Amino acid sequence: MKKRIFALILMPVSLILILTAKYGTGFAEFYAMNIYPVLAGSISFFTSKVKFSLAEFIILVLIVVLTVYFLSVLIRSALEKNLKHINGFILNIAVSASVMYFLFVLFCGINYYRNEFTYYSGLKISESSTEELISLCEILIADANEARASLNTSRGGIAELFDENYYDTSMRAKNSFDGVAEKYQVLQGRYPAPKPVLFSDVMSYMGISGVFFPYSFEANVNAHVPPYQLPSVMLHELVHLRGFMREDEANFISYLACINSGFRDFEYSGTMLALTYSMNALYGENYEEFARLHGTYSDDVRNDLKYSSDYWKKFEGKTSEISNKVNDTYLKFNNQDDGVKSYGRMVDLLLAYYSER
Repeated sequence: MKKRIFALILMPVSLILILTAKYGTGFAEFYAMNIYPVLAGSISFFTSKVKFSLAEFIILVLIVVLTVYFLSVLIRSALEKNLKHINGFILNIAVSASVMYFLFVLFCGINYYRNEFTYYSGLKISESSTEELISLCEILIADANEARASLNTSRGGIAELFDENYYDTSMRAKNSFDGVAEKYQVLQGRYPAPKPVLFSDVMSYMGISGVFFPYSFEANVNAHVPPYQLPSVMLHELVHLRGFMREDEANFISYLACINSGFRDFEYSGTMLALTYSMNALYGENYEEFARLHGTYSDDVRNDLKYSSDYWKKFEGKTSEISNKVNDTYLKFNNQDDGVKSYGRMVDLLLAYYSER
């Protein structure tokens, strides 16, 4: 009993760490640059030895164990006609939650309060005009059309990756940070390849293409997403593994890694990611220009986008709605509600990047 009560102290300790990271000058940055890489590198070294997703295995085991435990508590309480076992169950759940939250904070939570990527890259985000947004979209459309023209088309009429299986693509993703890390040294590091999730359809129903699991330091990927999206999804999760937790920053860094990977299919994947965000922003600003530029997509690019839209529509429903609300709450709770300056942080970073070029 004393050990369990002592474990509950980890909850206020976790909150103190988060408050220190949020308000303590330099604490989160020191952690992100000096402590996190050691934790991530050492733990991921061992978890990478297992080819399947440990995160998926852990979650499945937890579901089974908690279900059996809960049912056994109900049965024993009913038979003995007292609340002793229920009280013990509640205490154990509280202890487990305290320990899990402490590990979450230690393994990734503090990183939400580190310096933004603009600090390391020198990119300067500012208000941008609609003309600048249009120019960005024109650049990305030209890049997407050119990259797509160099890729093969599958029997399904969509872009093919260079590899015949997931694992070869994941190994290329693992090495695709070498190019961008030459310019942004903060992205350097030896981290394992992303892992496919066996129950990828479940992720699709939840509207999730990938997830970073901090307890095993794994980048987990929905292996059923449209093929051309797979490289950018892999790199997005590997960005989280490198300690950058903000979603829009992870998208932008994924784009940078893709276009600097040296692989044409990766370049296309990253460009399509950036193009989607940029054109969505333009849609809200100037529909006429959006329609005009949409007409300049190559037929192959247009087919790929339609395939992606049709794929995700199949999984729309209550499950995806609930998942999106949970994810939105999670992001806001973890300091991700302050990034919009004009068109959204992803597009703002793209505009800043191309204004320098």
